Amino acid sequence: MGEKTIELVDINPVDIFGVNNENIAVLKKFFPKIKIIARGNHIKVIGSVAQINRFDTKLQLLIQHFNKYSQLTKGNINRLLENGHDVDGQSSSKSEHEVLVYGPKGIVVKARTANQRLLVEGAQKNDMIFAIGPAGTGKTYTAVAIAVKALKNKEIKKIVLTRPAVEAGENLGFLPGDLKEKLDPYLQPLYDALRDMIPAVKLKTYLETAVIEIAPLAFMRGRTLDEAIILLDEAQNATVGQLKMLLTRMGKSAKIIVTGDITQIDLPKSQASGLPQVQKILIGNPFFRGALFIFQN
Repeated sequence: MGEKTIELVDINPVDIFGVNNENIAVLKKFFPKIKIIARGNHIKVIGSVAQINRFDTKLQLLIQHFNKYSQLTKGNINRLLENGHDVDGQSSSKSEHEVLVYGPKGIVVKARTANQRLLVEGAQKNDMIFAIGPAGTGKTYTAVAIAVKALKNKEIKKIVLTRPAVEAGENLGFLPGDLKEKLDPYLQPLYDALRDMIPAVKLKTYLETAVIEIAPLAFMRGRTLDEAIILLDEAQNATVGQLKMLLTRMGKSAKIIVTGDITQIDLPKSQASGLPQVQKILIGNPFFRGALFIFQN
């Protein structure tokens, strides 16, 4: 007889154990010769060494499935336990190459328009990408999904999401709290996109350990970011100097994605937006080794 305790790291135990341990009940039926005890974020198994090792292998399959698809149903569990793969799961019902991210509760994030598909393809082939177009075309959401997919696939080690701290009719200084609390409401669209794509417990860990960093554009000065995707959102509110500063933050194995809408500039009249100038310079420029996409409604 032997025993082993397995810890769930960066996963909400309910996502693996099920509500009221209903998934544990399925595991107990599949492994009747061992004792399975779920407490907190640990699973303790008692039985023969061979059975414990077999249980551990199957449990890792369940965890890998959840990490990829962000959900684990009874059907998934039964197929994974019996076959070692989920032949009737998401991978067969959705074209894998079209899906960017499987979010919590069955959310499937993929490029849904021609413009979004061009952005995804452009990000695969280029290290510097500009997506310019009107609100509602999915520029930011698609760009965040591209970054999250790269992080999940271990193609990068860090995501940096940034926006210029430019107010649109409301002064940030009058909002309560410290700097982070003042900026969080302004950066909320980025948080909303991340919540659609990453389970809450893992997202909390990513933010606490700065694997995913959300910060105003001014905080980028003086940094060099390696093995990262840097996403500048609302770039129409960045000046020429700020855009130059950001584009020189790119280190080795890094990508920069810039999104913005030149019809929604909130800068004071005394400051010129850098994005229209970038668009004018890059259109038809044979020396630009990146991608420029003009989104249409």
